[in-house]
Amino acid sequence: MAVEAVATTTDTFGRVLRDLRISVTDRCNFRCPYCMPAEIYGATYAFLPKAEILTFEEITRLARIFVGLGVRKLRLTGGEPLLRRDLPLLVRMLASIEGVEDLALTTNGRLLPRFAAELKAAGLHRLTISIDSLDDEIFKVMSGDRAGVQSALDGIEAAERAGFGPLKLNCVVQRGVNDHTILDLARHFKGRGHILRFIEYMDVGTLNQWNLADLVPAEEIAERIGADTSLRRAAPNYAGEVATRYEYADGEGEIGIIASVSAPFCGSCTRARLTTDGRLLTCLFAAAGADLRGPLRDGASDAELGDLITGIWERRSDRYSEERAARIDETGAVRGGRKLEMYQLGG
Repeated sequence: MAVEAVATTTDTFGRVLRDLRISVTDRCNFRCPYCMPAEIYGATYAFLPKAEILTFEEITRLARIFVGLGVRKLRLTGGEPLLRRDLPLLVRMLASIEGVEDLALTTNGRLLPRFAAELKAAGLHRLTISIDSLDDEIFKVMSGDRAGVQSALDGIEAAERAGFGPLKLNCVVQRGVNDHTILDLARHFKGRGHILRFIEYMDVGTLNQWNLADLVPAEEIAERIGADTSLRRAAPNYAGEVATRYEYADGEGEIGIIASVSAPFCGSCTRARLTTDGRLLTCLFAAAGADLRGPLRDGASDAELGDLITGIWERRSDRYSEERAARIDETGAVRGGRKLEMYQLGG
């Protein structure tokens, strides 16, 4: 029996549950140093065995329960989600859930020439594609030398041909690595109808050796681009939007800047995350999660699973980004225990 729909599910700060990010695989065909450094995730690294990964039917059942609790947006992530076999079938299953208003997918774009049209036909609404630089050598560094920038550009072109748009194009900005190339990106995509988003380098996980010195704050990013082409602040598209919007003064599109470090937005966070192995996380910077796979496979009813999810969200009190400053030591590193890695929780 399906969970009866409710208007809102809120946490201890009154934050509603509206978005669910679903990691469909912990594997990736890139080895981005800020996410899956190759020296750790090499050829012998043991990823999750198939038996521990949620099936499409399990994902769909949980997604339907989340929608009954107020979720309206679903996003498929990874790892690289397009590595999950038969992913368009899952898209079709999720698209059939009544109440889903937005179904999106985040990808590095390398496999989009093969799958974009099929994803569109299956009912996917939107695509977000990562592209950290137009400089081929820098792109290779930031992909762990697994691909050049043409792979992302080919993916964008394939998405356009399939009818996706506007695309969201994500660039993680690291000082001394790719920050000197952000103007090239902005100029290239200006007037193309897509939304380029610059993301402050974050301390997700513990393996990327994050340091405050690597951060290029959102204000600096906006100043650099604004000095080249006049920008004006734009109103959010919806409550809880993570990116601060800037429109080009000449009307040729917009950019977004995500400032999780310099201007935290925990107070409006509506996102829950479902890991590949069925754990529910209430924060991008979580150290652990609540097991949903166990009760699911042990025969829990939809109502029981809904009560479990509701109880977890209603007890939610995390606001890591707002508390981060107190954890940064004199060297610029973040003190504290181990956190789940980006590839495990899907960004």
